Amino acid sequence: MNLNVLALPGDGIGVEVTREAVRVLRHVAQKWNHSLSLTEGLIGGIAIHQTGAPLPEETLRLASEARATLMGAVGLPEFDNAPPDQRPEKGLLGLRQALGVYANLRPVRAWRSQLDSSPLKNHLVEGVDLLIVRELTGGIYYGQPRGIFDDASGTRAVNTMTYTRLEIDRVTRRAFELARTRRKKVTSVDKSNVLENSQLWRRVVTEAAPDYPDVALDHMLVDNCAMQLILNPRRFDVILTENMFGDILSDEGAVLAGSIGMLPSASLGDEGGLYEPVHGSAPDIAGQEKANPLGAIGSVAAMLEYTFGLIEESCAVDAAIQAVLAHGPVTADLRPPGAPATTAQVGEAVCAAIG
Repeated sequence: MNLNVLALPGDGIGVEVTREAVRVLRHVAQKWNHSLSLTEGLIGGIAIHQTGAPLPEETLRLASEARATLMGAVGLPEFDNAPPDQRPEKGLLGLRQALGVYANLRPVRAWRSQLDSSPLKNHLVEGVDLLIVRELTGGIYYGQPRGIFDDASGTRAVNTMTYTRLEIDRVTRRAFELARTRRKKVTSVDKSNVLENSQLWRRVVTEAAPDYPDVALDHMLVDNCAMQLILNPRRFDVILTENMFGDILSDEGAVLAGSIGMLPSASLGDEGGLYEPVHGSAPDIAGQEKANPLGAIGSVAAMLEYTFGLIEESCAVDAAIQAVLAHGPVTADLRPPGAPATTAQVGEAVCAAIG
């Protein structure tokens, strides 16, 4: 198979973790005799520096031509006070919208070898294996009107949360289909006690459920879900939720895995996909070879499965990650008993474990 992939390293540690993810992708392609067509583009802060825009037209063109896009991270402190259209994160939001990737899959798994890395007690996190399905191209991050305005009453800020029935229905059905491959349970998370937006969300999810009689559905308010993720995370199989709630809950899920550097993600639409670790650009450790690349490498495993349908290769990468977690080497965020490994050493170890 020809693996046509665009790499967007982005900012900060995105460069380092993407380098190791690409190393693993090249290794897989060679081992299983696939051809790899790899291009590289700009996004985020580095794109602003070089082109003046967080999402250059050339990057959009490359993304439209690739079957899958592998991203690092975006964001630099120097842009913290920049206008919204000139912030690195605007590039990521624009790319998601341009690719039409409306379902963001964020698996959270507590590996037995890493239980001590979580600040929670072992008996709470052992056996956790859940999937957060986050709607990605609607909600408050994209709604209009938005902005900061000055008028006779003073300065005010406006953001608009909006969803259509179609947007809710399509991500709901993706979540139910994924649940059928797992433990057949969907927990839909909303704030329907106070938000009309969430009331429509709950109505559409409920109406879709009878089409999946083999999957159990329950509903949960987002504040309760945030609490249950800490008190009883094993109760969850697939968590379905809207854009902002999913953004927050999936970062909370990083506590269960021991480090946010562990978590991969896949963003899927009707074609192709966007794959990225869920962590940020961490500029404070950028260039120091301290970043954990396993989230980025896990995103490669997701790419092999969801975009290219290469299940054997995907499973081999996941198994290699598990082997490295069990026996090392790992980076400092996972609290190794000896000296922490560098980012490159972890990438090399994953390739060696694949064989």
